Amino acid sequence: MINKKDFVPAKSYAKLSTGEVVKFLREWQEWSRADLAKKSGININNISLLENDKIDIGKRRAIALGKAFRVHPALIMFPDIGSRYLKKAA
Repeated sequence: MINKKDFVPAKSYAKLSTGEVVKFLREWQEWSRADLAKKSGININNISLLENDKIDIGKRRAIALGKAFRVHPALIMFPDIGSRYLKKAA
C-alpha cells in the first residue's frame, strides 16, 4: 500500500517567466510571431516585447493568447500557478 508519508513534494528547478511561456507555446505550435499575432489579434511588436519580458501581459492579452493557444489564460499570466497547487496537494 502507498503511504503518503513516504513521498516529499517535488522541487521546482526552473521558473519560467510569462514571456518564456508565450514563446514556448508559440514554438511548440510551430507558429511564427506573425502567426500568433494573427491568431491572437495582438500586434507582432507586442508579441516580441511579451516574449522578451519587456512589457507586462495584462488581462486582455492573457485572454487573447489563451484563446489562441486553447489554454486557460491564468496558465500564461501566472506560469507558476500549477506548482503552487501541487505543493498544497502534496
